[in-house]
Amino acid sequence: MVLEHLALPYEWQEISTIRGETRTPEFLARNPMGKVPVLEFGNGRYLGESGAIIQYLANGTPLWPTDRYEQAQVLKWMFFEQNIHEVAIAEARFIRRFLDPDHPRQSELPLKLEKGHKALAVMEQHLRDNAFFGTDRCSIADIALFAYTHVAGDGGFDMSPYPNIADWIARVLEQPGFTRMAP
Repeated sequence: MVLEHLALPYEWQEISTIRGETRTPEFLARNPMGKVPVLEFGNGRYLGESGAIIQYLANGTPLWPTDRYEQAQVLKWMFFEQNIHEVAIAEARFIRRFLDPDHPRQSELPLKLEKGHKALAVMEQHLRDNAFFGTDRCSIADIALFAYTHVAGDGGFDMSPYPNIADWIARVLEQPGFTRMAP
């Protein structure tokens, strides 16, 4: 989404975690953590972890503030996304969309939903007084949080109690250069 927003050229390569493609020796040579995404620079260098990738891409653009305090605020929301939001909302979506109904991980859903609603409540509260996360304009914190928030319903989250989040999603969608994630 950052690449599209900034109109940077790139080539997308689909890697399936479900089929074990992140565990091959070739992939592990690019990212020993065995996770996607990975940004390949073309000179034998790779960068893993979505937060590191989007900060690298956004550095020097309007998506990354120049003020150090605002940078810290953006990072605060990105850490929230990785440590609280993603582990509940994205994982609930993964379990519901990609695992069989009798898969053992289905038992995790009630706790994922509870934690996800707590994360959404934090976001809803913040958005009562703020248009975006981290700064007064769209930043990589918004892009990071948007990625799974706008599809939280796929994970079983009722989004109707979160009108401020709905308004924020609409604001993010209106950003110049915005492109939705591939399904």
